[in-house]
Amino acid sequence: MTTRSVVLALALSLLVGGGARAASPRALSLAGARGLYVPDEILVQFREGVSSRARFAAVAARGHELAATLSWPSWARVKVQPGQSVEAAVGSYRGDPAVALAQPNFLYRATTVPDDPGYAQQWGLKNTGQTITADNTQPPGSALEYTTDNPGTPADDLNVEHAWDHITDCSATVVAVVDSGVNYGHQDLAANMWNGGASFPNHGYNYVDGNADPMDLNGHGTHVAGTIGAVGNNALGVVGVCWKAQIMAVRVLDATGVGSSAQILQGIDFAVQHGAKVINMSLGGNGAFDQAYSDAITAAQAADVLVVVAAGNDGVDNDSGTAPTYPCNFTQQNLLCVAALDQSYQLASFSNWGAISVDVGAPGTNVLSTWAGTSGQITDPLNTGWTGSTTTAGGWTYGTPGGTACLVDPSSYPDGQYAQNTDDRAYKVFDVSGASVVVAEIAFAVDVANGDYFRGACNGAGGDPFAAGTTLGAITNMATYPRLQTANIDVTSCASAAASFGFQLQSGASSARGVAVCGLTFKGLVTNATSYNTIAGTSMATPATAGVATLLRAYNPSYTYSDTVTAIMLAGRPVPALSGKTTTGNAVDAMLSLAYIHTPTGVTANVQ
Repeated sequence: MTTRSVVLALALSLLVGGGARAASPRALSLAGARGLYVPDEILVQFREGVSSRARFAAVAARGHELAATLSWPSWARVKVQPGQSVEAAVGSYRGDPAVALAQPNFLYRATTVPDDPGYAQQWGLKNTGQTITADNTQPPGSALEYTTDNPGTPADDLNVEHAWDHITDCSATVVAVVDSGVNYGHQDLAANMWNGGASFPNHGYNYVDGNADPMDLNGHGTHVAGTIGAVGNNALGVVGVCWKAQIMAVRVLDATGVGSSAQILQGIDFAVQHGAKVINMSLGGNGAFDQAYSDAITAAQAADVLVVVAAGNDGVDNDSGTAPTYPCNFTQQNLLCVAALDQSYQLASFSNWGAISVDVGAPGTNVLSTWAGTSGQITDPLNTGWTGSTTTAGGWTYGTPGGTACLVDPSSYPDGQYAQNTDDRAYKVFDVSGASVVVAEIAFAVDVANGDYFRGACNGAGGDPFAAGTTLGAITNMATYPRLQTANIDVTSCASAAASFGFQLQSGASSARGVAVCGLTFKGLVTNATSYNTIAGTSMATPATAGVATLLRAYNPSYTYSDTVTAIMLAGRPVPALSGKTTTGNAVDAMLSLAYIHTPTGVTANVQ
């Protein structure tokens, strides 16, 4: 952490004078002590027997003014010299034989609690041991995903209410949500979106479609944004860690929640180049080291940008060497990786961990936040209504491999072989109209030879989608049996009231076990300004931490990324479930981090 000047004033009072000596001074723990005391006044306690004349002389000798004698005759309210700091004024009474104590004129406030109706369900901000329940007004599919430790343990939370007594407005710091976009028109987000001016009127950029409209067509990024900075105290919905904010929307994930290295790198660069000081990336993947991605994090570090990322949801040790999760496993100092805690501050069963790669934990289960719109879905039973065609005998039919209803080709799947030199097609018409985006979720097992193909296709006009339609993807030379694979495909371009969707198995002079399609669901999203959702994941723990980081940098404008990381990591709350699982063993604590300063090696009355 960068060495910084510290405040001389004590949290309670500073003993001065020739009698009892003060213990080694402690600095005020809130850097700069902004808003903690009256800026141009101090309180002075005179020793017993000191006359009014002597009191006046002691004050006047320092260029101060005796403003009032308090109810306790030995205390006086004193106006300091114009331009003189409170710390210097307090220190000037040190050694005066007439003075027993001098201290700031501290400010106290009513405890700050928002009036947002959903706040009572936001256990991560204030855990009262409440049961988190699914709201029937929420979109279909938003039922709780995590039932362990619900209800949880009171006070297992971010300890943010005490921090709100000092700051709720984080708009001095721009925070970028590099994700699936943000519904920037949401009633709980619109007022807190970054002002991108005429160049970026929609508050960010879309690297999926290459335009300046980062509207969220998935929901994930909007949920993340709400945790960081849903408008507070507006009597609507929920509240973010920051009641006021500047949220920059950077869309790098498509409607299915997938994005490429190139898109993510561009997103990071956009955030850095346009002034973000905190980047939230609730995304990740397992695989090989990505040098280009790593370089982007390094470039952010050079620009003094803190990047907060998710540990991952595979329930594994990221440090095992078998399944590193990036960006969590990158090693840059400006990277803060977050695990998910449940409502009793146990490590969530799905959360990854890592004593080397994962830094802290934060609330990540049953998290209520803003959502991009209303969701709906259609699930096909896969046992009726499909039209089939084939160039050979056999082809697609209904089957029940393993007792599950599936479309299969051949009918003997998985015990036989599909025909050689065949073109087998099956399709069905669905009404998937009226949504802003439609995603097809397909579960399948496949075993096709090299040069043979399993394909999907759609056509908004109906009919055989392979005759005149859009190909959704093709697989060759792959065997996954008996394991089902899941693919999520954006089919919005085909969405209509009579859209056809189909599957094709095309072969040459070879053969293999074939294909089973055992799940087909169409998920639609209609964007609106009023939806909320309760979901779980390390993706939800990450913005809780990014919100605290944004709050810290807004409160302490001179804080570097290093100062912020240090305050979050070292001032966190020790949690047994994180011991040996993270680099610190700590959960994020907003107030302790706000109050954190590096142990001073000296004390000065000058605040820098």
